[in-house]
Order: sequence, then C-alpha cells, then structure tokens
Amino acid sequence: MSEQPTTVLVADDHPLWRDALVADLEDHGLRVVGTAGDGPSTVARTRATTPDVLVLDLNLPGLRGDEVCAAIADLPTRILILSASGEERDVLATIKAGASGYLVKSASGEEIRRAVHETAQGQAVFTPGLAGMVLGEFRDMKARSGQPEPEPKGQGSAVPELTERETEILRYVAMGMTAKEIAADLVLSHRTVQNHVQNILGKLHLHNRVELTRFAISRGLDTPG
Repeated sequence: MSEQPTTVLVADDHPLWRDALVADLEDHGLRVVGTAGDGPSTVARTRATTPDVLVLDLNLPGLRGDEVCAAIADLPTRILILSASGEERDVLATIKAGASGYLVKSASGEEIRRAVHETAQGQAVFTPGLAGMVLGEFRDMKARSGQPEPEPKGQGSAVPELTERETEILRYVAMGMTAKEIAADLVLSHRTVQNHVQNILGKLHLHNRVELTRFAISRGLDTPG
C-alpha cells in the first residue's frame, strides 16, 4: 500500500498568500484538510481535522500565534510557524508554547514543503540562525532554574529509559545537530537516526524535537559524552 500523504491545515489571514501556499502544497502531494483566517477558527478547525501539521501565521486576528499553540497543545498535531517576523521574542514565545519550528516567509516554496515534511516527522525546523537562539534560550532557562548538573555515571545512565545508542543520539540532538549530521557522524543511515529519534520521543512521552532538546539540555546532555 502507498504511504498516506501528510495532512496539513494552513492558517493565514492573507487570502492570496494562503491560497498560493495551499495550491503549492497540494501540487507536491501534500493533502490540505482545511484553511483558516483567524485564531479562533484555526483552533476550531485544527481540533476538527487533527492534521499532521498546522502551518501557522504568527499574527492572526483574534489570537496570537503562541495563544493558538497553547490552545491546541493537547493534540498530536505539530505546528510550523510561517511568519514575516524573525524577532527573537516572537520565535521564543511560540516555541515555548509548543511550536515545532519557525520559518520566515521569505523561505522558498521548496524550503517550506521540506519543512512541512520534516515537521510531520517530529524534526525541529528553523530559518538559519534561529535554531542557535532557541538552543541558547533553553540553556539559559536551565541556568535560571538552578538545576544541578547530573553526576557522571556513564553515558547510558543519564536517561534510564533509553539505550546507550539512544542516549548518544539524544546528546547530538541537544547540541542542535540535524538527523543528517548525526547520521554522518555516527556512520548510520538518515532513516536509522530518524527511527531512533521517534523511539526516543515515544519512550519519553514527548511530541517533537523541540521538547526533546529542552529535555536533553535539562539533563545536562548538551555536551559530548
């Protein structure tokens, strides 16, 4: 049987932009299950359709992007912010509220489509330069919380639920490396790394790589073992 297409809901209050994006996504095999032009309807339609990915504009009438993220935090839908703003406060507010990634609207159609696919797979996708900002904020959050560094007890013991290989991959995730970079460093296939990341998410009851990165940094895993 053929693999089911990724389902997407597009929320943007500019009809021409929204319609053009929907047409491009559908032309390349993605299944758009709905659209919305304001915050409340985005929440309602996401709950009604539960798409794999919500492509969400930051500044919708009625609810801000971070408010939409918080309102659907209980759903399995992963959220990709697509905004004209690349301001630090906007990026961090939505990521803290549960978004999986953040692209600015100057991204090409190919970059947006790739980001949708990667977001559906649980990856964290950011416009270049934003990923480092998010990692830095997570480390600052850890420092502000006053969490003590875990005692070194061997690479495999920092997260008892995980195997040594999974803990090793979790360290790479916490350092901001992509699945392709991890695969190259460990001499594994890209698919194998993705499967490991999905297994780790399942074992730790997390939803995406943003949550996974935050968890790993809180455990002091953002340095080589």
